Amino acid sequence: MRSVFYGWIVVAAAFLVMFTGFGAAYTFPAFFEPLSGEFGASRGTVSLVFSAAGFLYFALGALSGRLADRIGPRPVVGFGMACIGLGLIAASFADSLAAIVVFYGLGIGIGVGFSYVPAIGTVQRWFQAKRGQASGWAVAGIGIGTMAAPPAAAFTIGYLGWRGTYVLFGIIVLVLGALATVLLRGSPAAMGLQPDGAKGQVAAMSGPPAGMDLRAVLRHRAFWLLYAAGALNCIGTFVPFVHLAPFAMDQGLSRTEGVWLVGMIGVGSTLGRFVLGGVADRIGRGRSLSLVMLLSGVALFYWIVAQGFFALAVFALAFGLFYGGFVALIPAFTADLFGLRAMSAVLGVLYTSVAAGTLLGPTLAGWVFDIAGSYTWPIAICALGCVAAAGIILKLPQHLAE
Repeated sequence: MRSVFYGWIVVAAAFLVMFTGFGAAYTFPAFFEPLSGEFGASRGTVSLVFSAAGFLYFALGALSGRLADRIGPRPVVGFGMACIGLGLIAASFADSLAAIVVFYGLGIGIGVGFSYVPAIGTVQRWFQAKRGQASGWAVAGIGIGTMAAPPAAAFTIGYLGWRGTYVLFGIIVLVLGALATVLLRGSPAAMGLQPDGAKGQVAAMSGPPAGMDLRAVLRHRAFWLLYAAGALNCIGTFVPFVHLAPFAMDQGLSRTEGVWLVGMIGVGSTLGRFVLGGVADRIGRGRSLSLVMLLSGVALFYWIVAQGFFALAVFALAFGLFYGGFVALIPAFTADLFGLRAMSAVLGVLYTSVAAGTLLGPTLAGWVFDIAGSYTWPIAICALGCVAAAGIILKLPQHLAE
């Protein structure tokens, strides 16, 4: 019987990291109304809880990526998973929104920050020809977590309340996170294997992988263009995760319908991660990344005029598809450009651009709504950012490092 290439076990472990970490983070829409009601907070203020966590978990990738390159991904990922679980449990005892920001924001922010980049960076080391496909399958955990966790949280809140739900989800994260950490392995060479399961002489373990070191990458103009594109695209990327449910409720839909719409982003993004990564391996990962950014902008423009559950569901599925493609392709395209030598560290620095967008987008959208009573202008600005990002990516080369 033919054995399974262990790289796919690593993909499964990374999938589990994404599923638990981002699933916990994207339960936030289910808690939006209970937290607002409990603490009497405005939309802009409640949005800050998610934005603070998102800023941290992308900003901390710069630290966790370099740490994983030095000591291996398993201890870093294990620490991150523990932070998420314990942060959720601690949030259940909060007596103010400020405490929620501290416990949820720090727990999710530090936890995902220390688990996401090391996990997805490790996947890149195990694959070359099928890198886009492997990345897509790994980050599909984010999509499935987004699809399953918000409705599950909304259902559980109905029985256990928001405090009990935080405790239950925290325990689940601790258990699944421990399993993912056990399965993760740093590189194929460490196990006497080659990327993609290829046969032949194993590459020497003493030398570093091919590609640029971090200093060389940071001196390269292409990196900073990629960085700018990531920031512009991600100003709008996380606005629907926070505001789609309140947007739907403003149209007269129920909170449950609003949460299901966020889950539909997960459905679309799961398809995008599974399908678009493999397609990009054939037609070019840079061109594909530019296209999904452009289509994300088109979807956001459509959101402005969408009315009713069906129209909003079409938006959620379409936006999720292109968002999923972005998440699957950005690490693979980065590896194409700069090589694998400092992969986790490079991704970590790159994801600080995502952190900036995550902090600005949802919070500013909430504050503009509090002032103007409309989401039109913030959504339009987010859409234009995606279009500009697509243009930047289109000008970048397909490969720099072999």
